[in-house]
Amino acid sequence: MAERGKSVLLAGATGLVGGALLGRLFADAAFAKITVIARRPLTHVRHRKLSVHMLDFDKLDQHADLFHVDQIFWALGTTIKQAGSREGFRAVDFGYAEKAVRLGAQAGAKHFLLVSALGADIDSGVFYNRVKGETEQIVMALPYRSVTIVRPSFLLGPREEFRPGELIARQFARFAPAKYRAVEASDVAMALVSAAKIDAPGHTIIESRDIPRVGWK
Repeated sequence: MAERGKSVLLAGATGLVGGALLGRLFADAAFAKITVIARRPLTHVRHRKLSVHMLDFDKLDQHADLFHVDQIFWALGTTIKQAGSREGFRAVDFGYAEKAVRLGAQAGAKHFLLVSALGADIDSGVFYNRVKGETEQIVMALPYRSVTIVRPSFLLGPREEFRPGELIARQFARFAPAKYRAVEASDVAMALVSAAKIDAPGHTIIESRDIPRVGWK
């Protein structure tokens, strides 16, 4: 008997990694049903596997039924500039993720896959890295059979807004130490899909320098 395709929930599909991830999930027969939760519309995206739910992430508890899936991909994030303050940034990157982690565990999801960041550390003196570390900590504290965390460095890919830092990252990518080298969002997406298909029990952390070979092996 053929194994049924996995059901997954994806947050962050309008972002750089999430958009790349969505395309990979569409193309892979291992994934049969894709539920996207989003704060803004997915324009021009249609697929037989896909269902999209526009919702208020501050009221995520009201949508607990959406978390009855096999796996959760959490690629939702912001920047302090976009959020307008440190408090706003933490509300998105930690607060929404914390709600989702708990809802998924309660609903019986088996595998939580998180897009974190290079340098994530709950004891970091850098606010951004500390919040990322706090998010990782809550994910690993809940009783998921499998947890996968990817920690990409600067992300490269087609963005809606121009970022001068990406030009610099591309120019110096070949000279930077492997640990800090910028990584393509498509490679992050492939690493996540690979980890989801392997579905290994326990906690797996994929550092930025390892993302390309994990995704394309």
